[in-house]
Amino acid sequence: SRHPLLLSVANLRRRLVSNTGAWFCKWLAEAAEDWRVERGHLSGLRFIVIGLGNSLYAENYNLIAKRVDEQLTQLSGTRLRPPVLLDENVASATGHGGQEADFQAALQSQLLDPLVSKKKKSACCSEATGNSACCQGAEAASDVAEDHSDVDSDHLDEEDQDGLVDVEDIGGVLSSATRSNQKQKLRQEATTRRAMVTPLVRKSLEKQGYRLIGSHSGVKLCRWTKSMLRGRGGCYKHAFYGIASHRCMEATPSLACANKCVFCWRHHTNPVGTEWRWLEDPPDEILSGALDAHRRMIREFRGVPGVMPERISEGMQPRHCALSLVGEPIMYPRINQLLHLLHTSGISSFLVTNAQFPEAMRQLPPVTQLYVSVDAATPDSLKRIDRPLFKDFWQRFIDCLRAMRDCGQRTVYRLTLVKAWNTE
Repeated sequence: SRHPLLLSVANLRRRLVSNTGAWFCKWLAEAAEDWRVERGHLSGLRFIVIGLGNSLYAENYNLIAKRVDEQLTQLSGTRLRPPVLLDENVASATGHGGQEADFQAALQSQLLDPLVSKKKKSACCSEATGNSACCQGAEAASDVAEDHSDVDSDHLDEEDQDGLVDVEDIGGVLSSATRSNQKQKLRQEATTRRAMVTPLVRKSLEKQGYRLIGSHSGVKLCRWTKSMLRGRGGCYKHAFYGIASHRCMEATPSLACANKCVFCWRHHTNPVGTEWRWLEDPPDEILSGALDAHRRMIREFRGVPGVMPERISEGMQPRHCALSLVGEPIMYPRINQLLHLLHTSGISSFLVTNAQFPEAMRQLPPVTQLYVSVDAATPDSLKRIDRPLFKDFWQRFIDCLRAMRDCGQRTVYRLTLVKAWNTE
């Protein structure tokens, strides 16, 4: 064909392929394996496969894109370049200001720039003579690369001659190499950690009424706080425990989560992950920033009709903190220190977790009230509704419930019921 085929293939969460692409992927897989289909069936096709995936789902990361690329090659298609694998994971983003900007940058660096460079090189060598400076430069670069390769090989041979590895020791050598690679990867991640909130996400959250603190925390005025500032009713904590809702601050030390729930009101714009991979702000800065932002929002609310001045002055001194705004609070590595600062400041704590970090729950100090979101009753329904990142999500869920049972403090099971999802 005159024009190449640019094929974009996406992996959807734990599902391998979308409904719209299921037929094509099935047909291609069958054609590649069917002996009745000629091996040269796609011999006139030139193609490039672009994979769209999320590295947090490591076992399925761009798996379909790799399969499609292999199957097109089996049918004699001409691969113009290896598959371009793009990552949705914010933690591994390149810092261009959001997912769209990261996508454009990755597409430019992995696809467009190599193709343009290859085309220029081809044009240069075809127009020049065999002993031209262009070709000589390319040959020289190739010779240099070969020389480096020879030097490296000789160096390795010299090292290996001193101590040969027995067959019985190969497993230990491989394990040692794996551990070394893991340590190197961890050191690299530690030195390249970025802010959790990208400029694009920050702009979106601020438009929704959030006040962001540092690189991964946030605070927002609860609707019950606004209601009570105007002399109206409060939330269930006011009805059950007599807590004044206008003196309650809703905040979170982590805008990230380990689930991608179908009912999430953040439209999956917030980062997700199974561990902390971002910059880490000190707990005292988070608390002071949250209090300052909360007070600013209280002051801004003074001009709303019906607001009672005495409640505005009371609201400037919050006495309760609901760590349930968005994300997973106990993902923050220094959550225990933050809770201690809240309590020493005379502020009670209402902590909500989605039950995916049992070890962090076991290490939690006593809080005023500990909540666990119970979204489903079976592994299949929990996987369908919460779409967790952990493979062992159900065991983690059960372990969190057991840790909650044994913690010896006030606890609450908060049931999340979503019509047509878990109300049967």
